[in-house]
Amino acid sequence: MDITMGLLLILIGIIAGGYGTIVGAGGGFILVPALLLIFQLDPAVAAASGLVTVLINSLSGVFGYAKQEKIQYRTGLTIGIGAFPGSILGVMLLQLYASSSFTVILASLLVGLGLFLFWKNSSFLKKKAHVPVHERDSISEQYAAEAAIAAVPERTAVAPKSVFLVPLGFLMGILSSYLGIGGGWLLVPVLIYVFKVPTHNATATSIFSLTLYSAVGVVSQLFYGQIDWSIVLFGGIGVIIGSQLGVYLSKLLPGKVVIQMLSVLLVAIGIRMYFG
Repeated sequence: MDITMGLLLILIGIIAGGYGTIVGAGGGFILVPALLLIFQLDPAVAAASGLVTVLINSLSGVFGYAKQEKIQYRTGLTIGIGAFPGSILGVMLLQLYASSSFTVILASLLVGLGLFLFWKNSSFLKKKAHVPVHERDSISEQYAAEAAIAAVPERTAVAPKSVFLVPLGFLMGILSSYLGIGGGWLLVPVLIYVFKVPTHNATATSIFSLTLYSAVGVVSQLFYGQIDWSIVLFGGIGVIIGSQLGVYLSKLLPGKVVIQMLSVLLVAIGIRMYFG
């Protein structure tokens, strides 16, 4: 790989690592399509090399979020334990049964969920625009309270019950392997809206879980020998820089903005699934 393409890959890695770390989904959803479209890699090589780079991305992100005390370790570990067998089953199902109708249905759900999350988290701004001036102070106080909740450290945030997290991890592992995309796009909204985990804790915990089950995938890929290490080198440099930027920016972004960024990701993944 020449230096120009290497620098381009570093730039792509910075963007992928930053965005992926903020929303808790990893950077594979940006990196792998770039490897296919710009670098013209074989799909198997792009997936394998992208997975290693995603692991580097998530490890770097975990290091940053750990210093902020945002990760719910027990929650992430429990989800990871459930995701391990789910990932294996997902690969088996993919070999036995691949349904285009299932992909279309899931893509529609993703687009719908993304649009719903964006609308739901934009409603506050719409309401504020119509609120009388004398009432805006109370809304500002409410907004500050929500931001304070998002800043709750891992040691004081209430963790979901483990009995529900193992099945969630199992389902996430199946979908992640079957569809060939990371599981953060599913995990983060579920943690936020079902288990009531603060947004910033949910994204940090998702990155931690991604580290666990992506490591299993990397070990498997090592046996197939389809990893392009030059891609991993330049992409890895980019995602390390990007993930640290993402960790820093996440402190400055309100939870609503993070969810809106996630909603854009959901719509993008859904549209991509429509077109294979």
